[in-house]
Order: sequence, then structure tokens, then C-alpha cells
Amino acid sequence: MVRKNVNKVLVVGAGVMGHSIAQVFAIGGFSVRLVDMDQKVLDRAMGLIESGLNTLADFGKIPKDEIHNILSRITPSKDLASMARDADFIIEAVPEVPEIKKKLFSQLEESCPAGTVIASNTSGLDIFSIVDAKRPERFIITHFFAPAHIIPLVEVVPGPKTSPQIVSLVVDILKKSGKSPVELKEFVPSFIVNRIQNAILPVWMEIIEKGWARPEDIDRAVKLSLGIRLPILGLVQAADFNGLDLISQIFKGLGKEFSFLEEKVKKGQLGAKTSKGIYDYGGRTESEILRKRDMLFLKMMDYLKKINAFEPV
Repeated sequence: MVRKNVNKVLVVGAGVMGHSIAQVFAIGGFSVRLVDMDQKVLDRAMGLIESGLNTLADFGKIPKDEIHNILSRITPSKDLASMARDADFIIEAVPEVPEIKKKLFSQLEESCPAGTVIASNTSGLDIFSIVDAKRPERFIITHFFAPAHIIPLVEVVPGPKTSPQIVSLVVDILKKSGKSPVELKEFVPSFIVNRIQNAILPVWMEIIEKGWARPEDIDRAVKLSLGIRLPILGLVQAADFNGLDLISQIFKGLGKEFSFLEEKVKKGQLGAKTSKGIYDYGGRTESEILRKRDMLFLKMMDYLKKINAFEPV
């Protein structure tokens, strides 16, 4: 049975991700229990949450006079069983060690009600095969990005037996908490963002290792190109502006071929220049599409220069 009203959220693990996730739900108006076995970690977490709330208030994201109320919605505790007993939604943010997660999920299933949703903040572990769940339909992955109280994205990943109703409920909870969830159709190692980051990581390491460029020049090169384009176009839509016919030719030269891409090219859906590619541009002319893109690029560049984003943090 799926709970329709979620009021009490339990976050297990008060470290780097856990304290920030707890802050997200407290800001969202939920009653939050933050559990960790180490009192020092809990004390540090509450201090970091208060500091994070002050930063948000200084930036105008929350009213300064709301900080006390938000903090009052968070109950730190070392008592997992007690906190899980009437929780509606549980998220674990414990270390990425299969044995630790397996033990925790077993404890949670014993302690929480049958209708409680149990989520993992894992960044890539297949918890669905690690955990021997009695009710696998209520297990799901909600992968936040640090700092969770600032970065909007949460990757929502169902397991092979996760109920569609659970997926819908979790997406709704995240939206109510101010997040921007993206659903995967099924579990795939590293999900979306880390899968892309993992492909990039060895490339820049090789450039440094072989002395082809200095670290600061690599970052500057990315900031002054991809850093401007990615927030506007992302990765997929950028291909529409390169031209899907060109992308197809490049991949064929590398000995690769993608059926969805070839199908688009055969249909003459080449991207912005044909008003349809992977995205549909609604019959707008190429000039109209490019003008909108370019105006956004110019605004992005002006803003990034204004805040000195092209310089090291």
C-alpha cells in the first residue's frame, strides 16, 4: 500500500550528503528526522545546516526569520528504530559500502511501516541486487548532488520491481521540496550525470599526465566554451546545432553508428537547420532558432564575466 500523504521524512546518515538532504526537506516544510550513530557527526551536521540556511538567507532564497522554524523541523537522533517507526519516506545517505547498505535496509524494513517508501542516495551501487527486500516495490534510488540544498537535480532510479506509483510519489515529494527530479527508465550504473562525468574524467587526467596543457588552462578552456553552452543547450540539444548529418559522419568515421541518429538523418530531421532534429523547433526558421540561442549565450557570457566565473574559485 502506497502512502498518499508524506509528512515525516527520515534521513539516515548525517555526513556530507545527509545533512544537506535533511535541510532540503526541512525547507520544504516536512518534519525531518536526521539519524547518525555518531553524536559528533550529528552536532556537526546541525551546525552545517544552520550555516547553510544563513547562506541561503543572505542570498535571498529564504527569509532570515524562517531559519529558526526550519531548524525546529529537524530532529537529530541516534535511535534508528524509533525514528523509522512512523516515517513516511526514508532516504539513506550512508557510505557507499554494499555490506553497510544491506544491513541498514534490513534494519529499516524491520522498523518502518509497510507503506513507507525507502530510498537510497547511492551514486551508482545497484542496491536492488544488494538488498534482499521483503517489499521490493517500495525501494527506489534518489540521487542528490552536493550541495543538495543548492543543486536542483535529483536522479530518480527505479528497480526492476519498484512500483510505478512509488516513482510518481517520490517525484512529487521532490518537486514539493523544490528539487528538479529526472527519471531514468531503469537502473544503469552511474545513472546519467556520473556516467557522463566518468567519461570525461580520464580525458583531462591524460592531458595533464602527458603534459599537453596546464590544469588551469584545461579548466579555462572548458569554462570559456562548454561552460557557456551547456547551461543553454545541454549535451543532446547541442547536437541539433552541430547538425545531425555532421554528427553521423563523425561517428561513422570512428566506426560507430547509432540507429536513432541514422533514422533522424534519413528523415531529413537534421536539427536547427531543418527546424526538427532530436528536438522539434515548431516550424521556426533557422535564423529565428539561432537568434534565440545566441541571445542566451550572450546573456550567459555577460553574467559569468560579471561574477568572475572564468577565474578559479
